[in-house]
Amino acid sequence: MKFIESVYAKLKRHPKRIVFPEGDDPRVLRAAQVFYEQELGVPVLLGQREVIERVALAEKVSLDHVAIINPETSSDLPIFCERLEKLDRYKNFGVRDSRTIMVNRNYFAAMMLQYGLVDGLVGGVSSFSGSLLRPLLQLVKRFPHADVITSSMIVALPDSAYGDEGVLFFSDCGVVPDPTMQQLGSIAVQTGMFARQVFGQKPRVALLSFSTKGSAKTPATEKVAGATVVARELATKLNFEMAVDGELQADTALVPALAEIKQVGGLVAGKANVLIFPDLNSGNIAVKLVQHLGGARVYGQILLGLTRPAAELSRGTRSEDIAAVAALVGLQAIEYRKLYPTEETAV
Repeated sequence: MKFIESVYAKLKRHPKRIVFPEGDDPRVLRAAQVFYEQELGVPVLLGQREVIERVALAEKVSLDHVAIINPETSSDLPIFCERLEKLDRYKNFGVRDSRTIMVNRNYFAAMMLQYGLVDGLVGGVSSFSGSLLRPLLQLVKRFPHADVITSSMIVALPDSAYGDEGVLFFSDCGVVPDPTMQQLGSIAVQTGMFARQVFGQKPRVALLSFSTKGSAKTPATEKVAGATVVARELATKLNFEMAVDGELQADTALVPALAEIKQVGGLVAGKANVLIFPDLNSGNIAVKLVQHLGGARVYGQILLGLTRPAAELSRGTRSEDIAAVAALVGLQAIEYRKLYPTEETAV
């Protein structure tokens, strides 16, 4: 069974409600139809009903079993405005009128997510990077063990022996430009938790560098080596079982023969299924290279560290990938409490 088909099969047993802030985007409408037809749950589209219906007619997309909400006329708008005004950080938003903020579909969707009106959020397909992330950071609580909000890309390589049947997790490829040692260790643990959530088995996490085990010594390599120690300590503190090692070159992390030549033992070298990049430059470049040169299917960015599951997509994302990411976010919603400590989710 292909990777994404296995995700669909899991989600069918526990369908979820996923909100799409860009409900009038043709790609989102096609993805919503796939999401429902695959019996994955209920898509919730934000936008003006007449606009969404017009686009759906042009795209020949059925809106049966699809919820449509216009934030400007929603009965929840006054409630959301009141909740927003109660936030201590509201005065730092720079806008005095709470309604001006809450009619923004990204903010409205984030508030729906925080208060459990939906199980997950998928957006970003027609907005600039950060337009969705900012409302999520402002309105959705983070887990206390998450030193940083980060993101992960799932890379599915055709006919590949790397990772788990060709599936690997890349982090961080979209949020943290230059993580500190502490942040990098947190990114490693959070991504390991996400990998466990998707596959249900012990993750094998490699923190990557241009050196392997001190073959070169620079502040950059020492940061990765130190982050490995941080990750092990954090995983132990959280009672989360994962194999983690670093610093490792990418080929040492993936190719058993090279790990043996370089005399790097353990459960990770040559067998990694989670790759942690030292900075955003290397992670983002790597994921785009494997996508366009290696023919990989790429799903994400899946945001990690928030108490509610969400994803921020690229503006070039195709409709079939939007549906797939929505399914991954739904899968997160099923198992979230099994991976993370129980938290009160009120703002």
